[in-house]
Amino acid sequence: MKLLSMLLIAIFFIQAFLEVEVSSVSDSAHTLSPDAAGNFRGLLKKHHPKRINCNYAYSRRCSKSSRKNVCHRACKSCCATCDCVPPGTFGNKDFCPCYANLKTHGNKPKCP
Repeated sequence: MKLLSMLLIAIFFIQAFLEVEVSSVSDSAHTLSPDAAGNFRGLLKKHHPKRINCNYAYSRRCSKSSRKNVCHRACKSCCATCDCVPPGTFGNKDFCPCYANLKTHGNKPKCP
């Protein structure tokens, strides 16, 4: 009985040691290392997509609309959500899938 408990304790220690070993190896893979010139520049930058000028985009999109205020209000919220507006005054929604997929409560296209 004593031998069995000693064996179980030894197995637990070995398992704990292996888990610590594996976690320290995976952590070292995530550390930053300098580039060929020895610089860390560029490694810490995060990619932020360029924001578009929604005022210009929805003004252009709604320029030929007969109901400009309604068009501006809908397009403004769509631009804020998707951060893109399709080119032109009508259609071309395949250039901005998020814009094309937004729906109203009645399951109609939200964005003009």
